[in-house]
Amino acid sequence: MSTHRRACAALFAATALLAPFAVAQAQLLVVGNDEKTVWDDAGKAIAKPPGNDTVTILDIAKPAAPATIATFKLENTVVGPPTNLAITPDEHLALVANSLHWVDDGSGGWKGVPDTKLYVIDLKANPAAQIATVEVGRQPSGLAISRKGDLCLIADRADNTVSVLSIAGTEVKLIDVVALAPPGAPNQQLSAVAITPDGTQALVVKAANNSVALLKIDGQKVTYTNYDMNVGIFPYNVQIPPGGQIGIVNVNGNGGASDGQADTVAIVDMEAKPPRVIDQVVVGDGPEGLAVSPTGKLAVSVVLNGNGNVPKTAFFHTDHAYLAVLKIDGKKVTKVGEVPVGQLAEGAAFSPDGKYLYVGNYLDADLAIFKVDGTKLIKAGPNLKTPGQHPASMRGSTP
Repeated sequence: MSTHRRACAALFAATALLAPFAVAQAQLLVVGNDEKTVWDDAGKAIAKPPGNDTVTILDIAKPAAPATIATFKLENTVVGPPTNLAITPDEHLALVANSLHWVDDGSGGWKGVPDTKLYVIDLKANPAAQIATVEVGRQPSGLAISRKGDLCLIADRADNTVSVLSIAGTEVKLIDVVALAPPGAPNQQLSAVAITPDGTQALVVKAANNSVALLKIDGQKVTYTNYDMNVGIFPYNVQIPPGGQIGIVNVNGNGGASDGQADTVAIVDMEAKPPRVIDQVVVGDGPEGLAVSPTGKLAVSVVLNGNGNVPKTAFFHTDHAYLAVLKIDGKKVTKVGEVPVGQLAEGAAFSPDGKYLYVGNYLDADLAIFKVDGTKLIKAGPNLKTPGQHPASMRGSTP
């Protein structure tokens, strides 16, 4: 055999050996666990001492049996929508924003004050490692990473601003801060953000202003259009399906808790000029968590349903949250079912192929796993217990 042929044969053999590893890439979730906040039977929040929060990285290559591959002692909180963290599309980095920092309240107890920290975790390192902490706006809450993976936007809940960060390899830098209200304006509680698939627009939830703001994006230049859409009382979360035709907004109605009244998701036509609300879909009492399948055909709104952080004597109290299952057909969104989950369910995330859904039950300290069959969600086995860890937020590389 000639030298050239031997070299080609060796290259072919090496490629064949490596091929399975190239195909079988990791599929990851990042979960934020808050060990500081619980509620008593009267629905009053009890603040525990800090120091026990964690961030967990789960490998879901075996979808019904997630494996913990890394755990970090990093402060994070259940206060705010469960979208304060995300994984880049190439699964290289996890970004985790900490909304509140726990401090002594002066009477021997604890309270949360706005934090400014974004943790950067290198998922390709062996083992995975926190490699940086970036200072951003006050009380960083919902965040979004562009499909291209080079831009991150963070809703700064205490500042009426959006922090703009560039992502290049493992380097994450704050490059701009965009104001969404004049100086001295009342706090509009920017709580969540979503970027369109083509990376040219973003929606930002202004919870206390009952509206969603429109941003324009040109590369890494982000501009507020000064255009807000009224979507309903206290919107709380937002996602944009892969097709980019619509935005879906959870309209909570009661500031992050149930009140016994029916609430909605608002549907925003992103192709209209300017975008506008075209529908309201009733989902139930207290929609908070929100996830959209990468197939673009399904979404789930996590509905509090009168449990967790409400008085047990309330007329609307129940013992579990549920998922409002939403079918997406172009610009038409229809609620097609309800699936019970645990107590104070918060974060929800689909697997990258859309075949599985994961839901964090905060007070039950576990994860529910569902197999997706069209618009049906089928339990894929017992809940995964996370002893001593309360899942407050959860995302993957899919928004």
